[in-house]
Amino acid sequence: METMASLNHSLSPANIRTLSSNISSGSVSALRLSLPISPAANRRNKLTVVRASIAVEQQVTKKVALIRIGTRGSPLALAQAYETRDKLMATHSELAEEGAIQIVIIKTTGDKILSQPLADIGGKGLFTKEIDEALLNGDIDIAVHSMKDVPTYLPDKTILPCNLPREDVRDAYISLGAASLAELPAGSIVGTASLRRKSQILHRYPSLNVLENFRGNVQTRLKKLNDGVVQATLLALAGLKRLNMTEHVTSILSMDDMLPAVAQGAIGIACRSNDDKMANYLASLNHEETRLAVACERAFLEKLDGSCRTPIAGYASRDEDGNCIFRGLVASPDGTRVIETSRQGPYAFEDMILMGKDAGKELLLKAGPGFFDC
Repeated sequence: METMASLNHSLSPANIRTLSSNISSGSVSALRLSLPISPAANRRNKLTVVRASIAVEQQVTKKVALIRIGTRGSPLALAQAYETRDKLMATHSELAEEGAIQIVIIKTTGDKILSQPLADIGGKGLFTKEIDEALLNGDIDIAVHSMKDVPTYLPDKTILPCNLPREDVRDAYISLGAASLAELPAGSIVGTASLRRKSQILHRYPSLNVLENFRGNVQTRLKKLNDGVVQATLLALAGLKRLNMTEHVTSILSMDDMLPAVAQGAIGIACRSNDDKMANYLASLNHEETRLAVACERAFLEKLDGSCRTPIAGYASRDEDGNCIFRGLVASPDGTRVIETSRQGPYAFEDMILMGKDAGKELLLKAGPGFFDC
């Protein structure tokens, strides 16, 4: 009777709930019940405990992600993270298992401060700093970035071995009332958070006004447009395509009307420099043509070492003969001065790096002292 009473007490509803909770959470220690039962029953219980322990450990192992992808939380950033995840799953069978890849959302300084223009709060690294820190701290295994947000320098102990195939690099014009920038009435307000776009708009259409602190994700900016805050806006066509929102596009600007930002439309994926496993995963996704073009453009940007207030644009592409064509420009923020250059050469890493640097050096000389100061 004593034994049965003790057993009934140990397996009371409250204790059973506690046991179930602990097992679900992966704790095996809750299985060590002190029950005054016979030796034979005790042996059976020990076997049960061992089996339960194995089952719980297997359950926990299954939940551990093989790759944790760090990303910003905007719809576009998440679309890029999911694109990365899908490519990894399609390329590596072990990553196709449920739970093998985890998306980790990280809020960056650029996401937190929306009340000021990007140039006023630092410009470079605003959308990557916290993600890089999470990577170095081991909270994530790889980091997915829009390459145009990545500073020309990478944090120590990190590498960026992968660029996914580049999307359309052009800018999209969006308006509810005019078919193009040229058709906007004088005094119309165009919203943009980009000094590059502002300077090129004002250079060609000085009668327009530009609302510089037109920030927020794509959905937020389109809402502001619909609410009449501005009469038009420009957005990267690549982002609209990745979000399946191209129905909002009024027209697409040509390269002559709007040279894109360095690395626009390209996704870059970083990992720790000592993590060979992740580096190998990423190498399998790398699109070499994109990587070389981005490297050329970033060499141009690095040579200029422009401040957060310097409008800079650059684009490298492969022509029909397989050569690299590079175009670059710098401008004054008000658009009164725009300086352009171009290069052509072999579509090969070393040659393209030299082209980018040489183009940057030329524009530095043409611009003169003080042009790139904040």
